[in-house]
Amino acid sequence: MFRINLRSVSKMLGKIHLLEGAFMLLAVVVAGRYRETDLRPLLISNGILFGAGGLFLLAGRRADEHMIGRSEGMLTVALTWILLSFFGMMPLFIGGYVPNITDAYFETMSGFTTTGSTILTDVESLPHGILFWRSLTQWQGGIGIIVFTVALMPTFSGMTSQMFDAETSGIIHDHFLPRVTQIAKRFFGIYLGITFILSLLLWAGPMNLFDAVNHALTTVSSGGYSTKNSGINYWHTPYVEYLLCFFMCLSATNITLLYYLIKRQWKKALGNTELRWFYTIVGITVAITSVWLFFMHYEEDAESIFRKSLFQVTSLISTTGFRTADFSKIGSFFSIIALFLMIVCGCAGSTSGGMKTGRFLILIKHMLNEFKKQVHPSAVISVRLRDRVIPAHVVQQVQTFAFVYMVLVIIGSAVFLLDGLAFEEAFGATVSAISNIGSALGKYTGGNFHELPVVSKWVYSFLMVTGRLEIFTVLTILLPGFWRQ
Repeated sequence: MFRINLRSVSKMLGKIHLLEGAFMLLAVVVAGRYRETDLRPLLISNGILFGAGGLFLLAGRRADEHMIGRSEGMLTVALTWILLSFFGMMPLFIGGYVPNITDAYFETMSGFTTTGSTILTDVESLPHGILFWRSLTQWQGGIGIIVFTVALMPTFSGMTSQMFDAETSGIIHDHFLPRVTQIAKRFFGIYLGITFILSLLLWAGPMNLFDAVNHALTTVSSGGYSTKNSGINYWHTPYVEYLLCFFMCLSATNITLLYYLIKRQWKKALGNTELRWFYTIVGITVAITSVWLFFMHYEEDAESIFRKSLFQVTSLISTTGFRTADFSKIGSFFSIIALFLMIVCGCAGSTSGGMKTGRFLILIKHMLNEFKKQVHPSAVISVRLRDRVIPAHVVQQVQTFAFVYMVLVIIGSAVFLLDGLAFEEAFGATVSAISNIGSALGKYTGGNFHELPVVSKWVYSFLMVTGRLEIFTVLTILLPGFWRQ
């Protein structure tokens, strides 16, 4: 028997689509300011988005708020990302900037999931409104569309926490306030504040206001879209690169810890084990990469080598995907470092994708415990992160996540291989999609997937949304048991 409360799901989707229509109006304003060819496509798309929102609300007008559970929350979250990527691609498709649905959907899904992969070969030919819309999709996707909705609009009290948990990343949610709506508002306030500060700092440097705002949107969200064909290399100044390195690391930090820092709760923030290990990994990989580059590119000065190493490492581990160097020209040794960073990535509760440092740390601790049990088989050894004991069911969940992650990598790589990609490119593209990082290996190092076959683009899109929603949310709704009583 069919058991999902579809009316409640529809009503929630209606609210989300109406809010997304309001966000698209910001792109309409930008298009009107510059008076280019994108005003009409954006207006038409905005009308379609508002119309879809109205229809969803109409279909869910008699929703029973007392019959809402985790299933409804998971389905709402998954459909939100899939449908908004469809409606969000309308300006690109209707305006003819991306002439086919496959590429337009790929580009928009890459935006909302903050992956940063692109099929565009000439970004600078796009009008300002479309460029801003691309950046805005990443900014929304960074903190989460549901978080925006919960923070800015009234929702079902029964579904709010279910959607919040289905979308936000993390092993154990360290809620610093009792109500999910208050948590979302705090997240939104911090997120908006960081974006505003970075916009001003970039504007104070070599960027104009439009470029500064766009790059702030895509840096804070760990997205990586740029308004220039050459990306950050268009400016290529130490000021911009060091500034972005700092904010990319900030974006890869658990936003709850940023709240503690703002409240001057130093012990809670700086004593976090995951955070300390994250910056330890950054420091070690930057040092190794710097030494490697010193011997590979000895003609550069020490500061340039360090800055290049720092930028590539922070961009990869934060899953932002900006580049100031071609990985393929740095050497094959760096590809191993890059692959490690692409899998581990930032902290839980941040805007970055990937497995997360916390999960990686739990896996390492559990592995070491297993070695100890080989010597002391009767010993009861718990996984600890500093003075905190990780419950057994959480350790099991992390193991399951890692297993499913690797299974998806194998399946995704196999599909890409069957579609004609080389092994390095297939494996790199799969990790890139699931970790929402954009940068890959081989000829896709630069993050441009224009030449990717059509079937592979749809698979890549599926992997992007699956990775962004922490794998379980999307895969669970594909199981037959999810839909049965």
